[in-house]
Amino acid sequence: MKLSLVLAAGLALAGTAAAQQPAKPITVPLDRIVAVVGDQPITESDMQARIIQHQQENQALVIPKDSAGLRAFELSIINELIDEQVLVNKASDLKIDVPDAQITKTVDDQVKFIRSRFASDAEFRNELKKAGLGTPEEYKRYLTDQARRVQLQQQVIQKMRDQGKLVPINVSEQDVQDAFDRAKGNLPRKPAMITFKQVVINTQASARAKEIARAKAESLLAEIKKGGDFERIAKRESMDPGSKETGGDLGWNRRGTMVPEFERWMFALAPGQLSPVVETPFGYHIIRVDRINGPEVKVRHILIRPVIDSTDIARTQALADSVRQKWLAGVPFDTLAKKYHDYANREATSIPEAYPRDSLPLSYQDAIRGHKVGDIVVFSIAGQEPGVPKFVVLRIETLEEGGAYTLADLKQRMRAQLVDEGSIRRYIDGLRKQTYVSIRLDAPVPLGPVAGS
Repeated sequence: MKLSLVLAAGLALAGTAAAQQPAKPITVPLDRIVAVVGDQPITESDMQARIIQHQQENQALVIPKDSAGLRAFELSIINELIDEQVLVNKASDLKIDVPDAQITKTVDDQVKFIRSRFASDAEFRNELKKAGLGTPEEYKRYLTDQARRVQLQQQVIQKMRDQGKLVPINVSEQDVQDAFDRAKGNLPRKPAMITFKQVVINTQASARAKEIARAKAESLLAEIKKGGDFERIAKRESMDPGSKETGGDLGWNRRGTMVPEFERWMFALAPGQLSPVVETPFGYHIIRVDRINGPEVKVRHILIRPVIDSTDIARTQALADSVRQKWLAGVPFDTLAKKYHDYANREATSIPEAYPRDSLPLSYQDAIRGHKVGDIVVFSIAGQEPGVPKFVVLRIETLEEGGAYTLADLKQRMRAQLVDEGSIRRYIDGLRKQTYVSIRLDAPVPLGPVAGS
């Protein structure tokens, strides 16, 4: 017998049996409303979803098991949801809207990141289900809704702040001390910090190598003027790895994006015109403008770099050592930087604000290790060309050792945070007084009939 006939027979028999016996009512629990804000319900599933969120964000979170502790914990979650809802309601009153386009990319990126942590779609779906988050589609809708709600709340608070409607509260010294005492057990370690000044010296080719490079560029310019194809020659000869494969194409550029020597010709040429050989700190260029659109110029170039050898590197290191000696002898930093620093490659001359030492490049960390304030060190870093270093002459301006944060370290920041949190709390409390709010945590779970019963 065909499978379809078996199923049909089974259904017929089931229908006969149902006709012979009276139906028994079956009830299932419905989603309980635990609070109402205005005309918006907050359900038990909303509360459970928020608890799951907190557990994911804080693996150490312990949910009380005794009835009194559990009730207090659930009340805190419900009040958190109420605070958010009164702000969302206020956003509606203020005609604040968050279009999907404003949050779609953020949500998509978040879903992709979470999906990437699983070996397969099946595993991803299974883990979402186990966590009570539904299907990937449901999870994405949930994230989108949460992202929109967060944006709405933030925009309300910002609008009230801009309008001066967040009234600052008074914060006492004891309030700051208490906040620090509550937080200090969870604070990260304070990183060791540094400020410094530096002269970065780019390794330069010899005069002979520059002459050879210029002669090469002049020969290529002559070839192009005789009818040679600029783009083909750029692909064959240019030493700029960023544009070589595209025939020297540097795209669209505005003023301030190139070194001055290059830029002067780039904005002086008409479309289709060639520059003479132009020297910059990078080497020798042949420049052609393709198009001009208002303040933007589409430009190509061919770059010929002078060859740098070990003698040039050794000479530059000796120069760096001499710059160090001049600095130690009292020559002003600005004088040394003006003469020797690699401004062409936009190297920074100083780090004036305290910066975490362990966030510096390894070459910097190694160079300053064991040194004290006022020491001047010389070391090499990678240059623009493979195998050709730059040399750094660096003076340590300040050093702060790492360790545990103290109240003095965080006092002003914590005071500002308490004032901000307190003013927001006062504003939300005012909204709650103006809004119908009913907490129904103790209401019984309603029951409803199964569809078709």
